[in-house]
Amino acid sequence: MNSFVRRFTAVAVLGTALVGCGSESTQGPSHAARKPSPGRAVATVAPGPGGLTPVFARATVTMAEKTVALTFDADMTAGQGPRAARGERFDNPALINSLRRLNVPSTVFMTGRWAEQYPDQAKAIGNDPLFEIANHSYSHYAFKSPCYGLPTVDRNDMRADVERAFAAFRKAGVRNVVPYFRFPGGCYDDAALRAIGPARVTAVQWDVVSGDAFATDADAVAEQVLAGVRPGSLVVMHCTRSAAPVTEQAIRKIVPELRRRGYRLVKVSELMRAG
Repeated sequence: MNSFVRRFTAVAVLGTALVGCGSESTQGPSHAARKPSPGRAVATVAPGPGGLTPVFARATVTMAEKTVALTFDADMTAGQGPRAARGERFDNPALINSLRRLNVPSTVFMTGRWAEQYPDQAKAIGNDPLFEIANHSYSHYAFKSPCYGLPTVDRNDMRADVERAFAAFRKAGVRNVVPYFRFPGGCYDDAALRAIGPARVTAVQWDVVSGDAFATDADAVAEQVLAGVRPGSLVVMHCTRSAAPVTEQAIRKIVPELRRRGYRLVKVSELMRAG
């Protein structure tokens, strides 16, 4: 990882992308996602040298500014359709309902394939002002190898994979889309950052790993999150029942305790502005 990426994972240099509340807000990152429209201004990180995609992993805030962003990856790979057809669930409605009931502003990093599999849920989540939808690729294939055994996207296809996900959001009727991208598995290198540079997204990582993937103990997940959170933290969790079955239970423990400690829960866009 070069010095540019190291520098921007700690401190965000903010710009704004205007994302509308109507159909223009989901026209993809290379044009309409940044096209001036009647919507709100969304914080982004300034591009690096030569248009290198910037990376944001947490906000630098004072102890008095106790903000934290909970993020949820809605994972589904391009090749998992047959498993879904056999009844495997890659969604988690109970988690979304708990986030609503607890009034937790959240950022959902959604794959295009997930939006295709669950278009009604994608639209409902993406039209709820409590949530914002960010890009987690179309295929959930890796942008760097090795990466947890994931298949790898060819470098020449990386930008198209990102833009295909935005197209899937449009087709599903998702409106609250932000120009953020999370690498599958969190795996990337400078070559990947260059490849997706023309997509004009901010790559979003994290500084707190929840450990919810394939976990069976909700208490352990909650304890790991609560032990890792600091002011400005960005937590990665999952919105996939088959791969993260105890996330909803963990959230019911995490959220009240964070609030008891004085934390304010925010979306990534607000955390970026707070930086």
